[in-house]
Amino acid sequence: MTEMSTTPQRRIDNSSLVRKRVIDHLPRLPLEASIDLTYRCNNRCRHCWLWLPEHSAEEANELSFDEWREVIDQARSLGTRQWAISGGEPMLRPDFGDIFEYATRKATTYSLNTNGTLTTPAIAQLLRRKGSKMVAVYGATAEVYDRVTRNPGGFDALQQGLAYLKEAGAGFTVQLIPMRENWHQWEQMLAFARSLSKHYRVGAPWLWKSACGDALRNAEIERQRLDPADVVELDRPGARTEEREEDGDVAQPCAPSDDRLYAACILGGRGLHVDPYGTMSFCSFVKDPALRYDLRRGGRGVPGDAVRVAWDEFIPSLSDTVRGGREYAEGCFACDLRGECNWCDAYGHLEHGRHGATVDYLCAVARETRRLKGKWARDHTRYYQIAGITVQVESDLPFSDSTFHKKFAAFRADGPGVDTVVIRHHFELPDMDDSAPREEVHREPPWAVYRQAGAWVYEGISSDSADTCVDRVAVFNADHTRGELYHGEIHERSWQKGGLGSLSMLPTDQIWLARLVADRQGCLLHSGGLSIDGQGFIFVGHSDAGKSTTMELVRRGLGTRAEILCDDRNIVRRWPEGFRVHGTWSHGEVSSVSSGSAPLRAILFLEQHERNELIGLEDRREIWPRLLATLIKGVVTADWWRKEMDVLERMVDEVPCYLMRFDRSGAIVPELEPLVW
Repeated sequence: MTEMSTTPQRRIDNSSLVRKRVIDHLPRLPLEASIDLTYRCNNRCRHCWLWLPEHSAEEANELSFDEWREVIDQARSLGTRQWAISGGEPMLRPDFGDIFEYATRKATTYSLNTNGTLTTPAIAQLLRRKGSKMVAVYGATAEVYDRVTRNPGGFDALQQGLAYLKEAGAGFTVQLIPMRENWHQWEQMLAFARSLSKHYRVGAPWLWKSACGDALRNAEIERQRLDPADVVELDRPGARTEEREEDGDVAQPCAPSDDRLYAACILGGRGLHVDPYGTMSFCSFVKDPALRYDLRRGGRGVPGDAVRVAWDEFIPSLSDTVRGGREYAEGCFACDLRGECNWCDAYGHLEHGRHGATVDYLCAVARETRRLKGKWARDHTRYYQIAGITVQVESDLPFSDSTFHKKFAAFRADGPGVDTVVIRHHFELPDMDDSAPREEVHREPPWAVYRQAGAWVYEGISSDSADTCVDRVAVFNADHTRGELYHGEIHERSWQKGGLGSLSMLPTDQIWLARLVADRQGCLLHSGGLSIDGQGFIFVGHSDAGKSTTMELVRRGLGTRAEILCDDRNIVRRWPEGFRVHGTWSHGEVSSVSSGSAPLRAILFLEQHERNELIGLEDRREIWPRLLATLIKGVVTADWWRKEMDVLERMVDEVPCYLMRFDRSGAIVPELEPLVW
């Protein structure tokens, strides 16, 4: 990254410019903090790895409110602005409201994990503060929920707590926790979640062993683990975002490149964790006492300095001290399934009490993941290439040979390319966050387009202003290299029927292609494109200008020397060696299309006439209006216009332009011969 100076409007001497300073790395700051207020809980869930009884003796050793306030202040002074609050059940503490209010009042954002059963009207009002509230749900009925939690009446308490949150207007996310005890009613749980909230997610679809290492607890946890195939199905490639999100309290695989097991997490990490007893580390899953710093006893004797010492001195020292040794070197490090595995050393330590140990259950999940990836690639992924761009199309529903129109066959590719963009189809409309600020940049049926949190949001709208129904939503990232496309029920039927005319199922793929090619020194033009003896020509004009007629005339006159790229829409793109014309699948009357390309030798503006002649155009004032009139526009923004104007200006400077007058006799074809090099 570089810090760029700004130049004042007045003319100044170069020596007064601020020097650029190269920053080779970001400072290591604890931007996020997760705090577990207690490990006690009123539930006694069969799968829980942290549970302590509600009136456990450990309560006496938990940090007091004043101690939590000191921890929060110290972390905040180091840069912490995001808080993840969890337990146990954090609401079990009488001072939960005080701690929550103190931690979040100056936060940029926060998340709260709770079982929701202890929510009161007062707490619900407090939770109106904007942030993420995740309420765990373990079953769709009292019978299953109470059996999982071993808390009679827990399901009723959950529903009462959720009612308080709804009444207060405190939005929340339902977090579904899958395990063998509730797996038989998983579809009911999904329906139940949708009935409770606009937002739901699925917790980590596998379970880790207990922090205390108790054999009886671990045996129960093992009994609750799903079959590996079910775990992978929950986290399958291409699943809806809401269904793929992992539990917020899940370690992320560090993929160490040597046997320093935690080095990547420590040196690249931006988070800290403090447990109920005031010990701090870099991850909530790290329970080895040797890897945790006691804030009550630390701080080099300087008041208010313990969190800094833990962050700046103790935690970095662990990056070299925890080694995997031979077990890791011959096990996980050497395994060819690492790319599919969720293994983390923290999980290995919980499973066996040894750093670097293999978790057999995760090995089985990884094998199943690899198998499903292969199946997904065959059934749910297709690749197409256009103008040097590979479009990876994924879908929640499987593809068939007839899903897309036969015109796309010419553009099929075997796999990802150097420049790959991804679009993914979902067949359920998303829950949009109406509270998030967004800027409307376009509204003209069939689209309303917004900029929201750095993304582009396209909503399908009706030409009838009284019809407010949105039947499709497309969400693209800032540069349109990744798109999530959501379709209503009617579009799902279209998918099943097949013969789709666009890869995105939008009325036209030009909506997103226009922005992609602009970022690659290219543009989409209303034009017929031909390759004649390997040389490229575009015949420019709107509907009825004679583009399709010209294609047929030239093909009839030159035979196999001429290849039609597309008779109605073509991409012109500037490469290091110069401009090339690329065919597209957006054809007109002539169904022949090609994914081929050729060096662009001439631009010919069509004019139907009784004479057949080519007239060279030199006057830019005459060329520009003609060319601009045929530029295909997506969502027009200032930055897009700047890029396209630059491309067109270079095109006019580098490519000869002609007025082509012609009739239907074919006499124009010989006139083109001198242009072919």
